[in-house]
Formats: sequence, structure tokens, C-alpha cells
Amino acid sequence: MHALWLASLWWLAPSRPVDGFWLALFVLVELMRAWVLITLGRRWTTRIIVLPGEPLVRTGPYRFVNHPNYWVVTAEIAMLPLVFGLPWAALIFSLLNGAVLAVRIREENRALRS
Repeated sequence: MHALWLASLWWLAPSRPVDGFWLALFVLVELMRAWVLITLGRRWTTRIIVLPGEPLVRTGPYRFVNHPNYWVVTAEIAMLPLVFGLPWAALIFSLLNGAVLAVRIREENRALRS
């Protein structure tokens, strides 16, 4: 899904004007991603892995929300198309991402409980 999102933007966005407001918000979201990655350090992965005996991360953005990286992904999938004036792409890929995250978060929470 993410590859299709990026490919669609690569194909549709080059000829479109950039909206500065959405671009500024997108940059802020990417700063949030950096905060998540710095907080997790070596523990960051795309796989669902629970390290036995290791406490859950409760610092950085994890003090405020569960799954902050998924908040970032949700925001960037919605915002980047809006930077190029593509609201329909923002809607379609946000809905697809919601379906993917519903499964992903359920499985991650299940792994964390066990």
C-alpha cells in the first residue's frame, strides 16, 4: 500500500503546485517521526518483535500516545497528497492505511499482551 501511495504521488504530483501550508505541516510531522525514531533507537523495526524481559518504551512521544509512529504514518499519508492539491488521493490512501493499521495495531497489541 505504501509503495502504491508513493508511486501515485510520483506520477501525479510533479506538474502540480505546492501548497506551503500543507508542506509546513508535513515537515512538522517528519520531525515527529525523528522524535519517535530517536526514542526507540535500536528497538525500531517494521516487524512486530517483543523483547522478553524488556520494559515497554514510555519516554518521548510514548508518554503521550500509544503507537506514535502510526500517528505519524497516518498524518503523512493524508498530508503529502494535500501538499500537491490531491485531496482524493489523501482520502483513498488514508482509508486503505486505516484498514492496514487496524490489523497491524491489533496484532501488535496482541504481541505486547503476551
